[in-house]
Amino acid sequence: MNKLERDIFSAHDKGVLSALRSSTVAIAGAGGLGSNIAVSLARAGVGRLIIADFDKIEPSNLNRQQYTVKQIGLRKVKALRALLKQIAPFTKVKAWDEKVKPKNIEMLFGEADILMEAFDKAEEKSMLINGWLRLHPDRPIIAASGLAGYGGNSRLRTQRIGNLHICGDGESVCPPGISPMAPRVALVANMQANLAVELLVRSKKAADR
Repeated sequence: MNKLERDIFSAHDKGVLSALRSSTVAIAGAGGLGSNIAVSLARAGVGRLIIADFDKIEPSNLNRQQYTVKQIGLRKVKALRALLKQIAPFTKVKAWDEKVKPKNIEMLFGEADILMEAFDKAEEKSMLINGWLRLHPDRPIIAASGLAGYGGNSRLRTQRIGNLHICGDGESVCPPGISPMAPRVALVANMQANLAVELLVRSKKAADR
């Protein structure tokens, strides 16, 4: 660990930092949820991220996603990897510019300790959750459901069903004229990231006993 890395994480508990630096987290989707999750986990000190998305950045993404005007038109995973290199250079990032399908879940994410679900569509969420739990029933997946619009902080919660954790209010959809907005999207994304940190530290400490 060089001086800059030591300085960045100087306030971290050594046990917590060790747990995070030795962990791998996969993120399926690099949009509003995924880009915010990636930034938070990298800043927290997670050692390795695996990110998969097949989309490119459009102007309408900039109201809630961690991209800049200069990155419009770029592939999301490549732009996000470049951003993470600037703000968290000691996190290794593997970027897959691919659509996630049942047949490639293991190839893309099989090395991960935890999988983060960050898709927009309900059918894609279901596909990923079912596929991951079938392949790795002993490893957590942290999903999101219900993050539309604005306000409603008190309705946000985390539900657990075995190794499936779901963050959000579980029900909201965007009314006409209201798109997903940065504050609420980021709130749910950071609920996901915060839970991932908790589970990683707990798991690594348990393994060391």
